[in-house]
Amino acid sequence: MRDFERVWYACYGSNLMEDRFLCYIAGGTPKGAKRTYIGCSDKTLPKTNHSFLIHHELYFAKSANTWSGGAAAFIKPIPNEDTQTFGKIYSISKNQFIELVKQEIDTEKELDINFDEAIKNGHLDLKSNAWYNRILFLGYHEELPVFSFTNAKFLKDEINTPHPDYLEKIITGLRETYQFTPVEIINYLKDKEGILGKAITKDLDALVNNMISN
Repeated sequence: MRDFERVWYACYGSNLMEDRFLCYIAGGTPKGAKRTYIGCSDKTLPKTNHSFLIHHELYFAKSANTWSGGAAAFIKPIPNEDTQTFGKIYSISKNQFIELVKQEIDTEKELDINFDEAIKNGHLDLKSNAWYNRILFLGYHEELPVFSFTNAKFLKDEINTPHPDYLEKIITGLRETYQFTPVEIINYLKDKEGILGKAITKDLDALVNNMISN
């Protein structure tokens, strides 16, 4: 395996919005959230970030207290080359990635991530019942490995609608990262499980257009 001290963290949900993601690094409370993040012991901000396509399908599930009971974003654990999820990658250290995962699964326990095993197998399952208990290896970018995380299972029985405050972070992140038009953002989100066929579908146009016009 290649030696590396830095990795790319690939996100696809609210961390698409850079200011929201930086709460995991520097600490803080994202606007609209009910949780304060302690940040990493090394609060050095990401060196850079880029858009990144993820071939795992985006969906929304569970009920997050952080977002007033609305769903969180996940990607299905099995890749699908016919699927494109619009992600973003941040250049951070391996230790920052580990501490990011610890904050995401809300544990203060020691966490050992075997990056080599994740690369070899394409994923690594953590010994945890946390929501984000599978580390995904998504390939290399500029010779450094790209990692993300999701649930080890497709949570089909826990599909839920995201809260508008949470969706706003994703909408802002898509706009920041891809410069999408309102129509492109609406078309991307409207058919995702957790949104498709739900009441929020009727409000999606107004939510996106109001955010971008402001």
